[in-house]
Amino acid sequence: MANQDIAPLGEPDGEAKTSTDSVRLILADDHAVVRSGLRMLLDSESDFEVVAEASNIEDARRYVRGHHPKVLVLDLNMPGGSSLQAIPAIREESPDTEIVVLTMQQEPAFAREALRAGAADDELVQAVRLAAAGESYLNPKLGARIASEPPPGPPDDLSEREVDVLRLIALGHTNAEIGEQLYLSVRTVETHRSHIQQKLGLSTRAELVSYALERGLISAGG
Repeated sequence: MANQDIAPLGEPDGEAKTSTDSVRLILADDHAVVRSGLRMLLDSESDFEVVAEASNIEDARRYVRGHHPKVLVLDLNMPGGSSLQAIPAIREESPDTEIVVLTMQQEPAFAREALRAGAADDELVQAVRLAAAGESYLNPKLGARIASEPPPGPPDDLSEREVDVLRLIALGHTNAEIGEQLYLSVRTVETHRSHIQQKLGLSTRAELVSYALERGLISAGG
């Protein structure tokens, strides 16, 4: 059965937009109704040309490789894998394609990661125009939240090496095993462990495990 949510488009006919100045777009969203609304919005701009639509990551990547659009409008939550993880691959496969990310996520961490991967965010027409010009756009409210929250880093004044040691302690490794993995002597591991406990005010492995879980340094599954 054919997938009716996917609508690749052929080359424009004589009556379609053929200006060399048009911004060629691909829409990628798993909701047909949403794509239809986005399509209507973008088609209302005389210099925008939607050349294909995709309902999953695999098809989005395939259409980008085939059409080499100026801009890919990509929903952050798509079937077929993580949109966020797909962004670097898409940019490698089509370096001249800019990416506008549509998302309902309000957490700054998601926005930071999308921007680091090479994507813009919301207010569609403005975002598409800026992306086509090689610039980035971020929803003002989300941008204000990012500005007010410091970027993630080692927690509670722990050094990066201490975070590495703490993570391995929480995973149940002995000092000797940690030393082998991090190429440290057992005495150095013991020193790091002592500093970690002093900085965090924790004394038992159970407390360190709880701390690591709360800070996302390890997952509940290990």
